[in-house]
Amino acid sequence: MTAIAPAAPITTNAATVAHRPGKKMTIALWTVQVLLALFFIIASAAPKLLGAQAAVESFDTIGWGQWFRYFTGLVELAGGIGLLVPRLTGPAAVGLTVTMVCAALTQVLLLGAPALAPFPLVLGVVFVWIAWQRRDSIIAVRELLAR
Repeated sequence: MTAIAPAAPITTNAATVAHRPGKKMTIALWTVQVLLALFFIIASAAPKLLGAQAAVESFDTIGWGQWFRYFTGLVELAGGIGLLVPRLTGPAAVGLTVTMVCAALTQVLLLGAPALAPFPLVLGVVFVWIAWQRRDSIIAVRELLAR
């Protein structure tokens, strides 16, 4: 008869303990993520990437050139897609938070339209909430990149 060696004790690090939202929270998160992803892909990135007249004029007013319109469109497209990929939801939400803060600052400082700044700021708060709820994906991506 062969003796079975005792299992090594399991140690966990607080940063590696997975955070899993409950079922209702998961449904709410995915609903919000899908809606925001569709908004960013269809209503925000597409006009910038396809050269809609309003987007072209806005970026002319900003004064950084049309390359910045394409860059912004690609960032929004990547963020929208990232919200739909389970492993990327947290990092995508963090990136979109930064994008929304920059959008609000652009409205106030470059476009002279401070009344339009609250919309991206509200979206930024929603993205902070998503990032917090999906922090396990942020930790996983960070650990993957640290290898």
